[in-house]
Amino acid sequence: MTRRPPVRRRRRSGPTRRRGNPGSEGLILLGLVGLVAVSLIAALLNWLAAHPWVVALLLLAAAGAGGLWLRRRQEAARWEQVRAQGLRYAVEHLDSLHHNDFECAVRDLMHRDGCSDAQKVGGRGDNGADVKATDPYGRRWVIQCKHRKAGWHGSAVGTPDLQVLNGTGRQIHGGDVLVMLTNGRFSRPALDFAKSQHLHLVDRHLLAQWAGGSHPLWELLRAIPPPRKPNHLS
Repeated sequence: MTRRPPVRRRRRSGPTRRRGNPGSEGLILLGLVGLVAVSLIAALLNWLAAHPWVVALLLLAAAGAGGLWLRRRQEAARWEQVRAQGLRYAVEHLDSLHHNDFECAVRDLMHRDGCSDAQKVGGRGDNGADVKATDPYGRRWVIQCKHRKAGWHGSAVGTPDLQVLNGTGRQIHGGDVLVMLTNGRFSRPALDFAKSQHLHLVDRHLLAQWAGGSHPLWELLRAIPPPRKPNHLS
């Protein structure tokens, strides 16, 4: 039995079709869009050159809008200063706040008293500081806040909280005045510890006097460190 030789297939002759490159089509389209944009800009510039009064009118409108925006900013800053100077809190209102809002209220009171850089820093990892501020005399304040929903009848702030403030207030935060502030009360050991470590305590009674009055906190506390820098208030 003889084997037949394999049949060879003939290759089709003629040009083969090539698929278009989608990238080149995109570049062409982008070039057309750019050309149209340049033409429109050139036409607009030519039109403005032929009508210079339109340019002057646009410049006047921009200057007027900028002046109006600046005046509103100045008015807002002036009203904010008036609001801060007249800020008052009743201690009963502070009782009803969330502890975060309580810290914000303390920050606002420090700002009212002239501490323009007062900021709330409380939260996880705050290292014993809820509010920090620099007073007009250059002294750095580090304030730890302890909010009590029950006010004076809530649990007393004890020595452990003061130990945290005492360990971080100067070394970590660089504080000159370390304050533990609460709308409640302090335990007897806490009072003794604060006195021995030169910590300043603000209980409910002193807080009510500060928040509801007009005197800055440094005028209500005793044994405050001397000013760091000369000031027109000193």
